[in-house]
Amino acid sequence: MRKLSAGLVTLGLTLSLAACGQSANGAGEGGGGGEAKGGLVGIAMPTKSSERWINDGNNMVKEFQAKGYKTDLQYGDNVVENQVSQVENMITKGAKLLVIAAIDGSSLTNVLQKAADAHVPVISYDRLIRGTENVDYYATFDNHKVGVLQGSYIVDKLGLKDGKGPFNIELFAGSPDDNNATFFFNGAMSVLKPYIDDKKLVVQSGQTSFNQIAILRWDGGLAQSRMDNLLSKSYTSARVDAVLSPYDGISIGIISSLKGVGYGAGQPIPVVTGQDGELASVKSITAGEQTQTVYKDTRQLAKAAVQMGDALLTGGKPEVNDTTQYNNGVKTVPAQLLQPVSVDKENYQKVLVDSGQYTADQLK
Repeated sequence: MRKLSAGLVTLGLTLSLAACGQSANGAGEGGGGGEAKGGLVGIAMPTKSSERWINDGNNMVKEFQAKGYKTDLQYGDNVVENQVSQVENMITKGAKLLVIAAIDGSSLTNVLQKAADAHVPVISYDRLIRGTENVDYYATFDNHKVGVLQGSYIVDKLGLKDGKGPFNIELFAGSPDDNNATFFFNGAMSVLKPYIDDKKLVVQSGQTSFNQIAILRWDGGLAQSRMDNLLSKSYTSARVDAVLSPYDGISIGIISSLKGVGYGAGQPIPVVTGQDGELASVKSITAGEQTQTVYKDTRQLAKAAVQMGDALLTGGKPEVNDTTQYNNGVKTVPAQLLQPVSVDKENYQKVLVDSGQYTADQLK
């Protein structure tokens, strides 16, 4: 699920903050007024298998500790039971606040009731926690826009607005247990579907629904296996021109599959999108393999989450700019949405190197 410095303000990546009052999950009782300042903050991240989650966790530890809080950072290794146990332990150890990027957004109902009973406020981090009233705020990016950027890039790169085509495309989506995956998919399809309906984009496999194309846990190996199957069944005598990929780890798997049947050697690699600006994918972009990624500055996301948490624990007002989009099935969770940026070979230097996300040496 991805990192902009203050220097990118000129790209329009402002937080556009608007204040919102505290919610009713006992947050006011848990620490308002300052008595929880300097207390323990529990930070539950899903996995270390993705570079971005390591960065998210480290960034939040740095920001919370700079404000005088103690932190307990845990990774669930993409095992739901691990994360539930970790959150329970954080509550037992006296955490005054929980920041959770859920492995499965619907799996935390019982443990978050325990948090509510202990008057511990909860911030849902980048992945919306579903099916419970016991989540106070949501810090994330404009997830629909991520998909729009991916779909629009494909349209522009193929020249579809200029009447070019038809082209063959295959579609991939993220994990079905991650609420963001549907936002990404719906955003991309809001751009691509008209061209699919007009047969300017042709999905040779016929697989266009979210359930058909979703990749559990965003697993690059599963994506590679699915692409292998698509190529062997639908492209023995046809070329793939574009692949909608929602995430860099999936993109790497897709590209490995394509290279295995000769793309990148005898014929160009298709347009392949991505998300998060992970180092391996940025190197792939500079090498002319992956075409695009959507960069999300998790340094800024960490700051947004820490602002929310510090406000909750000191009687302030968490800053939000969306109070309508993110209904978790029980309540609409007030959210702070940051802006993503499309990155390719033309602008990676400005967006990623000049901002300090990566050094030039890292990209060699």
